[in-house]
Amino acid sequence: MLKVGLTGGIGSGKSAVAARLKEHGAVVIDADRLARQVVEPGTPGLAAVVAEFGDEVLLPGGGLDREKVGAIVFADADRLAALNAIVHPLVGERMRELMDAAPADAIVVYDVPLLTENNLAEFYDVVVVVDAPVETQVERLAANRGMSQDASRARIAAQATREARRAIAHHVIDNSGSLDDLKVQVDELWASLVRRAADA
Repeated sequence: MLKVGLTGGIGSGKSAVAARLKEHGAVVIDADRLARQVVEPGTPGLAAVVAEFGDEVLLPGGGLDREKVGAIVFADADRLAALNAIVHPLVGERMRELMDAAPADAIVVYDVPLLTENNLAEFYDVVVVVDAPVETQVERLAANRGMSQDASRARIAAQATREARRAIAHHVIDNSGSLDDLKVQVDELWASLVRRAADA
């Protein structure tokens, strides 16, 4: 099994890279999706978040108001650390379960937004960083998520710098161009991963 850590800043296009790798046959484990699952209504994770942040972070239907939580934690490093202390261990546990279920010869891609921030590079055989200029990230967040410039820049500032990510990368995918450019790079990456897995 080849363990690949895939990361990149918000709006860098990491999801598009993960989707393309999945098309090639990678087993993709999405940390963001798991982070949502572990705080769904009725979970111990949601109960812990409410105990920490109060009932005001709940939607009328009982689910987590992710926008409200985001507004709180991205403006306060201590509150972000408190949230991470709840969610990250639960996500790690679920990741291990999924990894154990993957075939022995699989190329497993872990889509981990905060790989750099949480010093997780050593846990992967290969680290892939999707990189894009900050202005491109801001434009994509406005177009795809309707985020304001201020909100986008606050999220970007709360994450690792481009330089810090690139410093831990075995492969850097430059996603400042077109979708076709991206696909070419991902296809080359996949060929490289297949060779690496065969040599292991």
